[in-house]
Amino acid sequence: MKSTLLLLGLAFSNLLFAQQYDLEDQESNVIISETNKNILKIAISEPLQIAVKDCKDFKSANVQGGVAAYTETLRRYMFNYLNSEFYVLNGDFTFTLTVNEMGKITKIEGSPKVDNSEVFFDDMKYIMRRIKNTWTPATCNGKAVSSEIKIKMNFNSVATDI
Repeated sequence: MKSTLLLLGLAFSNLLFAQQYDLEDQESNVIISETNKNILKIAISEPLQIAVKDCKDFKSANVQGGVAAYTETLRRYMFNYLNSEFYVLNGDFTFTLTVNEMGKITKIEGSPKVDNSEVFFDDMKYIMRRIKNTWTPATCNGKAVSSEIKIKMNFNSVATDI
């Protein structure tokens, strides 16, 4: 009887003292090395050219090497240069490039604006400016005009701990 009571007392005291130390206090002495990595899935639609109003003979802006080469370069640069550790975004995004009469990209805008999208949009602006392709400006009735190109993409990122 005494030995059973002693064993029960020891088991109960063990549980009592186990609860004394908080889990956070125990983890503060442990150094854990983790590498966070995001898995990216990017689907880029073919760019859409916005035509100029009241233009009978509109020819869209074109990029050296073609649209397929540009979207492949864009996808490759996105995998290399996105700082995806700072945000996890999912959904459809649209980027509007303004190509002026000289064939230079003068403005890049992203939409829709959601939480943490500003850092993503800044990264995308950096990436799109880094691509050194020559653009042929759009023409209206044989005259070079400023035009907008919309690039739609589906962006999915999954944060994982490795």
